Amino acid sequence: MLTFGPVPSRRLGRSLGVNHVPPTTCSYACVYCQVGPTRPMRIARTTFFHPRQVVSAVAARIASCRGAGEPVDFVTFVPDGEPTLDAGLGEEIRGVRELGIPVAVITNGSLLSRPDVRDALAAADFVSVKVDAADETTWREVNRPHGRLRFGAVTEGVRVFAAEFGGELVTETMLVAGRNDGDDDLEAVADLVGELDPARACLAAPIRPPAEVDVRPPAEETFLRAFEAFQSRVREVQLLAGEPEGTFGGAGPPVEELRSILAVHPMRERAVRDFLSDRDVGSGTLEALERAGLVVRVAHRGETYVCHPVHAER
Repeated sequence: MLTFGPVPSRRLGRSLGVNHVPPTTCSYACVYCQVGPTRPMRIARTTFFHPRQVVSAVAARIASCRGAGEPVDFVTFVPDGEPTLDAGLGEEIRGVRELGIPVAVITNGSLLSRPDVRDALAAADFVSVKVDAADETTWREVNRPHGRLRFGAVTEGVRVFAAEFGGELVTETMLVAGRNDGDDDLEAVADLVGELDPARACLAAPIRPPAEVDVRPPAEETFLRAFEAFQSRVREVQLLAGEPEGTFGGAGPPVEELRSILAVHPMRERAVRDFLSDRDVGSGTLEALERAGLVVRVAHRGETYVCHPVHAER
């Protein structure tokens, strides 16, 4: 499905997601990625779906949500991959904005050195850009970029976009224990983010099952040091250290809706059971889906998550 949710978002309220890029198609292979290993890696932009198809799918989903009394605060381009790889993104954003709901894009920022990518994102109301490192070595260790990407060009592209963008710009920095959470790392990333002058800087931890099994969130005191470093350089700092509160929406067939969410967003088992129970689906449905190979349960740091099978190869 091209759309999913709405789902609870710590940044955007009730977010209706757009999944317009094929599974795990990305320019990065981040060690902490919640949807597993990147296959394939690419930096060439192409059209995956006709923009009119994407806009029509969003319009239909909004109509279904309204009919079911489901509020939608944002339409968010947050696919199972990097959204700016879609050559039709700008046309899609403009078409969706005509539906009367603000549009957000969650990007890793790797292609912002390209004017056509910056032009596409300029149509959005809200853009979140990943900034996990302030030096090439750490960037390559944490984000594991496509071999033809260069740190200097990526960083300069983010700077240019930040200066040009007229909407709300937010940065997100994922802190990974032992990889980018040293004192020097935190100060350097805070300096870089401060130069971008975002409306808000978000600090996150890898709480869902990551691509690499040895990935861990930083210690609580590290988060405090990071918060202090960022607070002295940006207007607002937001900590994204836990799962967002709220229920998962979707007005279509429950199993189909569940699988469309899992295609992008692993869910805690208890959230899945609540989702199915709220729709009067039998208590054995999750087990039946697992036996059929349609979902996979993954234990991670004391929680059990339900994932799409394509994301379970860790």
